[in-house]
Amino acid sequence: MNRQNIAGFFATLQAANPTPETELEYASPFELLTAVLLSAQATDVGVNKATRLLFPVANTPQAILDLGLEGLESYIKTIGLYHSKAKHLLQTCQMLVELHGGEVPHSREALEALPGVGRKTANVVLNVAFGEPTMAVDTHIFRLGNRTGLAPGKTPLEVEKGLLKRIPAEYMVHAHHWLILHGRYVCQARKPLCWQCAVARYCDYKPKTVAP
Repeated sequence: MNRQNIAGFFATLQAANPTPETELEYASPFELLTAVLLSAQATDVGVNKATRLLFPVANTPQAILDLGLEGLESYIKTIGLYHSKAKHLLQTCQMLVELHGGEVPHSREALEALPGVGRKTANVVLNVAFGEPTMAVDTHIFRLGNRTGLAPGKTPLEVEKGLLKRIPAEYMVHAHHWLILHGRYVCQARKPLCWQCAVARYCDYKPKTVAP
């Protein structure tokens, strides 16, 4: 995809949804970090159902620690891999209390040092909580980067670097959400809904799918 089409692609997404937001429910950087950590191999809908019960009871690192493993698991047991996620979250809370005064750190290095927090999770927190122009490459964004020609790459990191290099600066803060939402609802994995797609004219994907 050439630079002119990339600009048109994001201008169109911006016009349709000027201030996109994550579908995870949160009210603080810690709640966001918790929700993203729990969302691996789980749906946002499933995570939100669990955190609606958890956060009114415990929404700080110390409060999560006070629940203990069994107590925390009782709130998140509907989420896949809940046992390992509970252990990671408790370890993360311990580090936040001991090393960061109970606050979520703003640096990538400090975030990635937390148990269960990889590059993608760190990028989400940096972008959504702190407004940094990062790109968290999940399955949707990896697919779009390659399918549309925005930023082809063999690995998530290659796609991430390509997107950071090619997306115009004025779109970077919201680009992560536009791409995720577009991949989730329009440019779907099995069959992209090209006949409904507002940015199809900018996209390199051939052949475009037609209405059923």
